[in-house]
Amino acid sequence: MLRPKREYVVVSVGGSLIVPDEIDTQFLRNLRTLVTKKVGEGFGFYIIAGGGKLARRYQDAAKEARGDLTNDDADWLGIHSTRLNAHLLRTLFLEEAQDRIVKNPTRAVNTKYPVIVGSGWKPGNSTDYCAVMAAKKLGAKKLVNLSNIDYVYTADPRKDESATRIEKTTWAEFRKLIPKEWDPGLSSPFDPVAAKEADAMGLEVAVINGAKLEELENYISGKPFVGTVIK
Repeated sequence: MLRPKREYVVVSVGGSLIVPDEIDTQFLRNLRTLVTKKVGEGFGFYIIAGGGKLARRYQDAAKEARGDLTNDDADWLGIHSTRLNAHLLRTLFLEEAQDRIVKNPTRAVNTKYPVIVGSGWKPGNSTDYCAVMAAKKLGAKKLVNLSNIDYVYTADPRKDESATRIEKTTWAEFRKLIPKEWDPGLSSPFDPVAAKEADAMGLEVAVINGAKLEELENYISGKPFVGTVIK
């Protein structure tokens, strides 16, 4: 009897969750617990690791030591940081994951593994774009962007008291809120290159706080959850 095909969920894990300052081992344990539980229920996961503070430290150090840095070189420092974080994530799933991280999300992956771990790819975008391309290649219906915020807001609530949270929005409206162009130091709920591709694909993206992984489980299970849906 053939086993039913797994439904894969693509999860972009922000580097701020993996290495907010020091490596957050409690988050890693919680992520492993949730993913292995859902794998046991028949789900699959394609996890893309971000660079976060690790990437910014390398970029800032290079700029300070040199005095300047091209965008491409800043991106490459970020990309290699995501690869280190991705290797860390892969070690959490030695029994479930393929033995190599995926560096090019446009290539086919072996879905005999319930967990696939990827990293940054090339300059010009963030791992959000890698996650979108992974979803496209895999035919995944759900993409989750795990970050350190509960919702997307109309503006930065730390700077604008009138900012309001957004629970559901369209790509057209969301893209008005974020920069038009990619920058290696950009801080945005979803990078503009990824947003443009997701818009063209009609992909649904959920932005969820990684500190509240129960909300990720709720979303995967089709239950009400705390977060923002863009589609």
